[in-house]
Amino acid sequence: MIELKNITKVYETKEGPFTALDDVSLAINDGDVFGIIGESGAGKSTLVRHINLLERPTSGQVLIDGTDVTGFQGKQLRDMRQGIGMIFQNFSLFQQRTVLQNVTFPLELQHQDKAAARKRAEELLEIVGLKDREDRYPSELSGGQQQRVAIARALATNPKIMLCDEATSALDSRTTVQILDLLEDINKRLGVTMVLITHSMAVARKACNRIAVISRGKIVELGDTEDVFTNPQSEAAKAIIAHHAGQETESEKGEVI
Repeated sequence: MIELKNITKVYETKEGPFTALDDVSLAINDGDVFGIIGESGAGKSTLVRHINLLERPTSGQVLIDGTDVTGFQGKQLRDMRQGIGMIFQNFSLFQQRTVLQNVTFPLELQHQDKAAARKRAEELLEIVGLKDREDRYPSELSGGQQQRVAIARALATNPKIMLCDEATSALDSRTTVQILDLLEDINKRLGVTMVLITHSMAVARKACNRIAVISRGKIVELGDTEDVFTNPQSEAAKAIIAHHAGQETESEKGEVI
């Protein structure tokens, strides 16, 4: 379980202190596909980056499986992060490395045996449907294929948790569906807890069993996805859901939902 307890994050700016997160608390259960939605600048990425301590709270606690990891440093922090994979909107692949070499990279950092690392990478490429592309370079792949490589790389160290920061926003609707189906398969097959940041209501509704709505650094709605979408309680959540529902075309909703 991931627990964020009373997380506040304050940045010092030229204009004075800026509160990016304001007393945020939430729990993400093992096996969840948990969505965090909200407007641009609401604090979604800042919140998720606290889970692997790429951001540290000004106050509050981060707990993983009951252990307070907030103050982890050095080897403790490195070991903790090995259990948390992360994928990004822009794929973040090494352009001069082949598909296979991209996937083995985290294992090289752990000084794993080359043969074992290759075997693990090949197994993961089989899972994401790219076993026949292992000798290609990222520039030779489509956007969807590059994201599949990024997913395989994120799984290389057998993480229990995967953080997905707008992982489908650079993809077309059809490819988005395929990537979401892949993430769902990984969630069920490997038991990996997924945390998805998304601005797309359709993506959140298709992929997530629970969601949090964040607005101006505060969690304004938290619950089962369908409950939040069909019966939002807060005015902020109602406004966000209505605004984005109006923006999504019927064809896009038909593709994703």
